[in-house]
Amino acid sequence: MTQTKEWDTQDLKLLRSRAIRWYRRKARELPWRQTSDPYRIWVSEIMLQQTQVATVIPFFHRFLTSFPTVSALAAADEQDVLFHWSGLGYYRRARQLHAAAKLIDSQWHGLFPRSFESIQSLPGVGRYTAGAIASFAFDDRRPIVEANT
Repeated sequence: MTQTKEWDTQDLKLLRSRAIRWYRRKARELPWRQTSDPYRIWVSEIMLQQTQVATVIPFFHRFLTSFPTVSALAAADEQDVLFHWSGLGYYRRARQLHAAAKLIDSQWHGLFPRSFESIQSLPGVGRYTAGAIASFAFDDRRPIVEANT
């Protein structure tokens, strides 16, 4: 029988300090870590689904050059969005990104929603992605566990 361990406050503090220390030593410099812009964080999180970091970086820069804001993405033709996504695969992500941008543009007047629940309601956004955006863009502490290395 497997025994489970209760985590006390000291255990959690130790785990947290070790995780932060590890991050400070091992963190890679990535373009989406240099911003608190929810749009840029969102685009990176969607691109990083099922795709390696090294592959995403050039696509991230090109995509944001063509669609620098949520409103610019919302106004774009879907075929143009798919063209700029070409090479990343999983085109459903691009279609959902485009649909969500249109929703943000119409429902929130082009301003990225701030609440976790509103972010998670966007097409193609699940608990992990909503948590990442809420945490990194709005300093709303949410648990997120990354497994795509």
